[in-house]
Amino acid sequence: MQTVAGVIPQTQILGEVAVAEFKARMKGQLLEPRDEGYDAARAVWNAMIDRRPALIARCIDANDVICAVNFARTHNLLVSVRGGGHNVAGKAVCDDGLMIDLSPMKVIHIEPVQRTARVEPGVIWSELDQATQAFGLATTGGTVSHTGVAGLTLGGGLGWLLATQGLACDNLLAAEIVLADGRQLRANATEYPDLFWAIRGGGGNFGIVTAFEFQLHPVGPTVLGGMMLYSLAQAKDVLQFYRDFITNCPDALTVYAGLISTPEGLPVVALIAGWFGLLDEGEEVLAPLRNFGTPLVDMIGPLPYCQLQAMLDSAVPFGLPRYWKSGYFTELTDDFLDLMIEHVTSKTSPLSLALLFHLHGAATEVPEGATAFCHRQSQWDFDIIAQWTDLTTADQHISWARNFWQAVAPKSTGVYVNHLDSDDGVGRVRMAYGPNYERLTTLKAKYDPTNFFQLNHNIAPKT
Repeated sequence: MQTVAGVIPQTQILGEVAVAEFKARMKGQLLEPRDEGYDAARAVWNAMIDRRPALIARCIDANDVICAVNFARTHNLLVSVRGGGHNVAGKAVCDDGLMIDLSPMKVIHIEPVQRTARVEPGVIWSELDQATQAFGLATTGGTVSHTGVAGLTLGGGLGWLLATQGLACDNLLAAEIVLADGRQLRANATEYPDLFWAIRGGGGNFGIVTAFEFQLHPVGPTVLGGMMLYSLAQAKDVLQFYRDFITNCPDALTVYAGLISTPEGLPVVALIAGWFGLLDEGEEVLAPLRNFGTPLVDMIGPLPYCQLQAMLDSAVPFGLPRYWKSGYFTELTDDFLDLMIEHVTSKTSPLSLALLFHLHGAATEVPEGATAFCHRQSQWDFDIIAQWTDLTTADQHISWARNFWQAVAPKSTGVYVNHLDSDDGVGRVRMAYGPNYERLTTLKAKYDPTNFFQLNHNIAPKT
């Protein structure tokens, strides 16, 4: 039987018997396009992504993952892997192939005495934060709490605690990983140490991690933080002050900056602060920031760590169409700030924004060759995020982001792999790994010689 469009369904090409046998081996669901829940399972954070896998394997344990990998390899299917589904490029979803959906894998186990957590790949940061904060512990997570633990960590993992505890990948103690040949390995500093090196920044290129083991640290439960909002008319003065104030700040302080809009649509400059030391000391350190200029509102104060982690959630909600350009900058020159203000002032959607995330402290003290993530100098991750609601208007918003990026790109020194979009090619992937790229291609040839895991910001195996 054919579809209305006259195309034979991929599952019929595979053979109904083969699909039925696969479904029988799975403990979790195996969804076909006709099944209830299929459309919900293929939806991801970026609504620009509208791909239709032939099958979606909703795995509930590592055995399901092994089963799915073996099926895809046997039938020569393109594979995509979904954790939190938060990657802007939509690499979690494929057309016509097998989507391996890890989102049902939600088990978290905390060892409060050892200060470790074992975390399955379907967990998002808000879930892990809630579990660890029950013991007054945390590890470096994302700047948005509905980001997936898996994707963030495998790409490096920028987050609020990076200056005191390093990146998410710096806190990874071990990982259980399913390779393209169906084997499951445990990788850590002594077992498969080269693979352990590669997955700390190398993304999903080397296999599917079915469990992460993290080092935890005492954090909170109350920290000092929040937003200062200023009118856009004050943007140059505020951003100059921010640049100078934050350049030599103590490691216990992280401050991000953004040109955003309020929920009412008012364009503003936001300074978003988090202090992770003693509260009294934080009040003194933050006093110059809180006394600067004429803010529209000062929302800085004691708050739960989980609330700080979720502070940017509403700015980038699930399910909007979006497009992203990003890069690292070691300096925020006055010319750069002028370009930033100029382009945000002319943005084509009130939902679009530009953000500066400051890397300093512990994250910058790790040697560039110690993990696959190599960008260890003090710098800013700068993000241009175009967001809108009407899919038919995508071109104008994408053009705005591209023009903005082209204006500032000559000063960029690299890029964070988790912030690459779908049109960022091999050259940008190379920039993400810098001097570590060649070693990664060698390890890709060792652990995934056929490039089975290619739906990612791909590192091709060395030939």
